[in-house]
Amino acid sequence: MTYGYIRVSTDKQTVENQRFEIKRFCATQGLRVDKWIEETVSGTKPWARRRLGKLLRHAHGGDLLLCSELSRLGRSLFMILEVLNHCLQRDIRVWTIKDNYRLGDDIPSKVLAFALGISAEIERNLISQRTREALARRRAEGCRLGRPLGSRSSSLTPHAETVHRLLAQGLSRARIARRLHVSVETLRRFLAQRGADWEIG
Repeated sequence: MTYGYIRVSTDKQTVENQRFEIKRFCATQGLRVDKWIEETVSGTKPWARRRLGKLLRHAHGGDLLLCSELSRLGRSLFMILEVLNHCLQRDIRVWTIKDNYRLGDDIPSKVLAFALGISAEIERNLISQRTREALARRRAEGCRLGRPLGSRSSSLTPHAETVHRLLAQGLSRARIARRLHVSVETLRRFLAQRGADWEIG
């Protein structure tokens, strides 16, 4: 199958320019788009969580993905490399019109697949290293990492009055947790945030 992929970042942008480019390209190449995939989403959103990800999970070897340019696949080089590497590993061809990229089942593409895989691995390692270094620096500066104590919203917050009433009736934490369909640990954390005075009521 041949897929036409169109992405715009905001609803104020139009998909028609990209559609026109793809249709004009198909006319010159004797191709026909079997299915169009359009989405309005930021290119910074992980590709696997976009419609693009769903498409690439269901596409088969030999299928062709057409898009106007590589930037439609993602906003960062790392994301574009991930998408292209995924496609090459599954023998999904990717052709772009403005960039004139042709990724397929040939020797240059296989060489590129190897290079993309190495590049993606290096980038992941660099990101992980930078994250560890930044956290270590903040610890050395005395910064408290993570959420402030008590800032995390509990699933029991909407049921605070019920919890208070059941405690006042003398029910055990285990019975209260079962009744509210949560774990005892969740209930324990919820009570700890409010202190012993609240629990005793």
